[in-house]
Amino acid sequence: MSKSAARPAGEVRIIGGQWKRTRLPVADRPGLRPTPDRVRETLFNWLGQDLTGWRVFDAFAGTGALGLEAASRGATQVLLVEHDGVLVQGIARLAQKLQASQVQVRRGDGVAQLAQCAGQSQDLVLLDPPFDAAALFVPALQAAARAVAPHGWIYLEAPRHWEATALAPLGLACQRYLKAGAAHAHLLQRLPVHS
Repeated sequence: MSKSAARPAGEVRIIGGQWKRTRLPVADRPGLRPTPDRVRETLFNWLGQDLTGWRVFDAFAGTGALGLEAASRGATQVLLVEHDGVLVQGIARLAQKLQASQVQVRRGDGVAQLAQCAGQSQDLVLLDPPFDAAALFVPALQAAARAVAPHGWIYLEAPRHWEATALAPLGLACQRYLKAGAAHAHLLQRLPVHS
């Protein structure tokens, strides 16, 4: 849920779990581009509906929809990082309203904070960088590959399809892929390490 083409203010909804149908306001911020409902629904069909006990890191939180969707489905530790202070305040207010004690919202550089995570400590890393910030994708994927647990998942939303030849050097492989409009949704896992 990060930035790209301008979009009018509106709302998205949490699709499943305990907060199903909860409306999330979409602030009128330059380039804010929430993950479409159809893509979020597909992602959580891929992951399974029950994320009980999962540790989730959302590095480009935007509206908070992806991270809050994970929390709604039982994730026990969800960290949402967003650099835009207005969006951070909005997510924090919403998390407080939902009494989402498992959700932590931080303002800052999502890639830098992800890089500071303990290795293999996350079950799901959500990456939806600004589409016009091409330089963020490789560092974000590198940090995610280090932070994600061996059987964990990385969700990447990008303006193009990331092929195996681009992912393999980062130690990643694409397990699921969907194109919806301008968004290319990828579900990635770490490649097995052979000794």
